Formats: sequence, C-alpha cells, structure tokens
Amino acid sequence: MIRRTLNAMARQTDPRPPSMVPAARDAARDATWLAHRYDPAHDAVHLLPVPRALHRRAVFLTKEYLPDDLQPLVVRRRAALAAAPPAAPLHFVFHSAFCCSTLVARAFDRPGWAMGLKEPTILNDLIGWRRRGEPGPDMASVLDDVLTLLARPFAPGEAVIVKPSNAINALAAPILALRPDARALLLYAPLRTYLGSIAKKGIDGRLWVRTLLLGLLDDQLVDLGFAPRDYLALTDLQVAAVGWLAQHALFAQLVARFGADRVRTLDSARLMDDPADAMRRLSRLFGLPLDADALAEIVTGPAFTRHSKVDAEFGSADRAQEHADAADTHADEIAKVLVWAQAVAKTAGVALDPPGALADLPIG
Repeated sequence: MIRRTLNAMARQTDPRPPSMVPAARDAARDATWLAHRYDPAHDAVHLLPVPRALHRRAVFLTKEYLPDDLQPLVVRRRAALAAAPPAAPLHFVFHSAFCCSTLVARAFDRPGWAMGLKEPTILNDLIGWRRRGEPGPDMASVLDDVLTLLARPFAPGEAVIVKPSNAINALAAPILALRPDARALLLYAPLRTYLGSIAKKGIDGRLWVRTLLLGLLDDQLVDLGFAPRDYLALTDLQVAAVGWLAQHALFAQLVARFGADRVRTLDSARLMDDPADAMRRLSRLFGLPLDADALAEIVTGPAFTRHSKVDAEFGSADRAQEHADAADTHADEIAKVLVWAQAVAKTAGVALDPPGALADLPIG
C-alpha cells in the first residue's frame, strides 16, 4: 500500500513522461536532486532537481527562492538512503540570525573544494515535526538519514557546509552527536547590531523575533528567569534580546559539550573586519586546505562583495553604514534594551561573548 501511494505521489508531482523521470536510486545518488522535504506520515523524502548553478543563485533553498516549476520525486526514506553515495565531509554554520551566515555559506561555493547549502527546508520540516509531536518513525533515525542525504557531494573531494535556519538550533546538539566528525561554527552578531537589524526591518522584524521566541520556548531553550506571562510585558526589542541571549546560552552549552576542537564561535563584526583571517581559521576548523591564492579569490569574490539577498554590490563598508544608520534611528530604544539585556545576562549567567572563539583557533 505504501509503495502504491508513493508511486502515485511521484506521478502526481512530476508531469514528465515516465522515461524522463529518473529512477529513485539514480536521483538519490545525485547531489543535484536536493533532499528538500520530509513527510513523516509516509516516511518519504521529496527530492527536488536543483543543479549547482541554481544553488548558487538561490538565496535560500526554500520555496520562496526556488523556481515554481521544479517538480519533486517522492521516495521512501529507506530507499533513498540505500542508494545514497558515501557521505562527504559534513560541517555546519549554526547562527542566531542577521550575522552574515548566508555570506559564509556562499563563501564555500567552490567546485572541487566545498559546497554551501543555505537553509535546506528539510531540516525545518524535522524541527516542525518535533514541535508538533506528531507520530512517525524514530526521530534520531530520520535525522541521521537526512544528514546522509544532505552530505552527497557535488564533485569528488568536496565537503558540504550546511547553514541551516536558526529555527533548527535545538537540533544542533543531536546533529553533532550523530556526526562525530562534523565541525560547527556558531555565528552571531553583536547584540547592538542584532537589535539594530531587527529595528530597521520594522513590523516584519518585530513579528519575526516573537515567532522566534515561541519556537525557542517550544524547544525549551529559554532559561533566563522569566515566568510565562512576563513575556507579554516585554517590548519587541526586549523579546529580540531574550531570543539572542537564549541562543547564546545554547552556544556556550555546545562548546562545553563538544569541545573547542569541534565547535567555535565568531561574531559578524570580527568576520567582516578581517575576512581573510576568519576564512583561514574556518577552513582549518573544517579541515579544508586553502592556499593563499584561493583565499584571496574568496575574500574578493561575490560572497564578500555582493549582497546575499539582493545580488547587488555590497561590501564591508556598506554593511557597516547600514548598521550605523539603523543604530542611529533607534538609538534610544536600543541603548535602553542593551542595559536591560546586560542585567538579564548577568543574572542568568549568560556570557555576551561565548567561549570557543574562532580567533583562538591555532592555524600553525
């Protein structure tokens, strides 16, 4: 029955003649068929045709940024796993949002070296499934298999660097536990910069931080001394600060649990002040060779010179000016929330600069 259901789903979602639809085993071997969605009700993976050039153009690997006419191939999870090639080295850029994480993922788009996956939707499916508490297969088994499907290399010798949405940060510890060879960067913006980024986005940013807080509460990641009703009394930027502090507490826990050999932290200001040093150390963390010529090409290339979202020229000076403008416009509100957040952090024992700085990683 399940086989018939999945075959019917595949026919419904791919209008091409049967001779043009790849066999499930062939698609599962091919990294250009992205593991895009997971359906726990049928224990099935939706594979979506996303060639490397499209990966490069898409801001994120989500419906909003992928062409509408891409048709998925629906495959049973176990069948996809059985056909998958040997996994490439797999590493992660976890982040707390608005901190150049997309830039970092783009910097690892270098054929023969690595490929960055920007916010694959399938990981959001897993955290949503977990939060809803719906029935289905064993969560750890599914996560393990999804990681294998994300680790399919585009070319021999490439590593895969996954930059998930920060909505899935509660899965960071399980991911690192399941992949003992994986390394992770924990990327964040300084709190003042983060608050400015939220404020300049207007109502959309202010609604977003409340949605983020709801997810963090569902994931039981907020332990800052507040009672549930206290959150209703907070301003939007106070809510933003709570989310930022909760994620910083998680980052410190990840460093403590997995060690600085595997997990390092970096703030976006340091990244943009000296991108060459940051990329040199990050490549060392991920175990990827990087010579001087390649490093120069990366830091002068589109990842660091063009806007990640709108594909326009946008260097470090433009980014700094954008942050300064936002801070000036909302200076009074940001200053007050900073003082309040520092007091909350001190009471809760959360370091504003988490341990395990990437800058302390020896590079020989």
